[in-house]
Amino acid sequence: QVQLVESGGGLVQAGGSLRLSCAASGRTSSRYDMGWFRQAPGKERELVARISWSGRSTYYSDSVKGRFTVSREKGKNTVYLQMNSLKPEDTAVYYCCADRSLVRAGVSPDYWGQGTQVTVSS
Repeated sequence: QVQLVESGGGLVQAGGSLRLSCAASGRTSSRYDMGWFRQAPGKERELVARISWSGRSTYYSDSVKGRFTVSREKGKNTVYLQMNSLKPEDTAVYYCCADRSLVRAGVSPDYWGQGTQVTVSS
């Protein structure tokens, strides 16, 4: 089993920045792609960004491209999400996830964090 623990959420004004962190513990000897989903009230959970184990491949949803940056520590199952130019519509619970292949996993990665609230005020 793998446990994911997120940190870094909070309240910020529109235009501000936040950095989310997620660290894996447990069976971390495997190499995992990692990423971030978010879920706003009344909406489906959506993929925001993902990064491959090597860090060479990344993906961003159109809604965050150019504002968010996903990164990871080389050789470790730790992932970050730097969020800049935040908008009220970015308000959501953000979930860290991990899977041997997030591309194959789609919206059902094997492992999820507990979620961290991000609130952007206008």
